[in-house]
Amino acid sequence: MTSTFRIGDGPAVNRLGFGTMQLTGPGVWGPPADPDAAVAVLRRAAELGTDLFDTADSYGPEVAEDLLRRALHPFSGITVATKAGLLRTGPGEWHPCGRPEYLRQQCELSLRRLGVERIDLFQLHRVDPAVPADEQFGLLAELHAEGKVAAVGLSEVGVEQIEQAGRAVDVATVQNRYNLVDRASDDVLRYCTEHGIGFLPWFPIASGRLAEPGGPVADTAQRLGATTAQVALAWLLHRSSVMLPIPGTSSLAHVEENVRAAELTLDEEAVDKLDAAA
Repeated sequence: MTSTFRIGDGPAVNRLGFGTMQLTGPGVWGPPADPDAAVAVLRRAAELGTDLFDTADSYGPEVAEDLLRRALHPFSGITVATKAGLLRTGPGEWHPCGRPEYLRQQCELSLRRLGVERIDLFQLHRVDPAVPADEQFGLLAELHAEGKVAAVGLSEVGVEQIEQAGRAVDVATVQNRYNLVDRASDDVLRYCTEHGIGFLPWFPIASGRLAEPGGPVADTAQRLGATTAQVALAWLLHRSSVMLPIPGTSSLAHVEENVRAAELTLDEEAVDKLDAAA
């Protein structure tokens, strides 16, 4: 695996993790068609050296956390990151809910589902615009002070929100959408890099037309003997030392392909071409 990163005061993790959202049913709703296959994918990822697994109470809901426990509990040598703050009302439906009592409840339920006494990384899935942000960040601080969570993270936030949360509790990670074709969070990534905050890009492999024949991702993959997904992940890992991509898949073959991206070194020509391609 590639270089490591330390999340908060926890152990260093390999910088290429695994995201569990795709292990649920259609619309991230209900169980997968083959739960045993999902468990096998998680175990294979761990066998290959993946030691950061990202999940959420809303994936399923509850399904992904249950699968993670079934596959890898007692999580020896593994860092588990989960999230709360989105209500589910059906397939593809997500609604922010940042009421402190709700977030506390969901933390307690995640502790129970995962079978742990403390969550390694607990992330606010969304800042709820209907609830004062300081109340949401204050609840995260309380959970940390009580020892229920080892580290705190945020998702889909801007720099001002990170700074606001940081006045209440140390922010260990930020999880924003980021990939070769969506770099809207470049300012957040720069801030995280400067302040040693882990950055978990979700939807990391997306490269759109860049991966089509003749595109810069496809050309780079062909020249380096890699796949387009591996090139997309390698570019992310090269972009910042705090980058922690969490590609997800329900395929054993894709798990092995993604993990090998950590071994791919992009030369200067490839980096320049990909940097300029967005």
